[in-house]
Amino acid sequence: MTVLRPTRGRQLLFLGIMLATVAVISLLFYALLWKAGNLADSPDLRIGFYNFCLWNEGSGSLQCHQFPELEALGVPRVGLALARLGVYGALVFALFVPLPLFLAWCNSNEAEWQLAVGFLAMSSMLLASGLGLFLTYTWKWIRLSPLEPSFLALGTAQALLLLLLMATFVFPRRAEDKIKLDSY
Repeated sequence: MTVLRPTRGRQLLFLGIMLATVAVISLLFYALLWKAGNLADSPDLRIGFYNFCLWNEGSGSLQCHQFPELEALGVPRVGLALARLGVYGALVFALFVPLPLFLAWCNSNEAEWQLAVGFLAMSSMLLASGLGLFLTYTWKWIRLSPLEPSFLALGTAQALLLLLLMATFVFPRRAEDKIKLDSY
């Protein structure tokens, strides 16, 4: 009978997956809560998931627009609501990832591991779609130069989510292959 003992390489890989998960959660908290979802925040422009302020030449200050004015500017209410749902939903799903990963590691349970992969996939899909929708509706006003670190944090979080998704999908497969090789 073969006894499966975690090797140091598998332990380091799992630790790396957990650290990347914590990094994704931290980046999402930073961009969406600490910076209030503002993707462009300068003295003459503040555009985020809850702020839409443009420079008004007449008053010499930022003028924040609400929904009747936003719809006239071409930002639909439903589109902005879906964008908010996507990015903030990604944070919620990302918060659920560490516990199933840790339980799957401790219990060697494939179903719990697949649950964590599902949470990662939903988080990645929601973040990409929410950010894509938001940028589609606000691209007229947002250019690449005034983007805040919060936008870079969301982009980095998306890249890490994709990396985590690939790592968690491949990780148990390599463990199963090793078990098959050890049993021969």
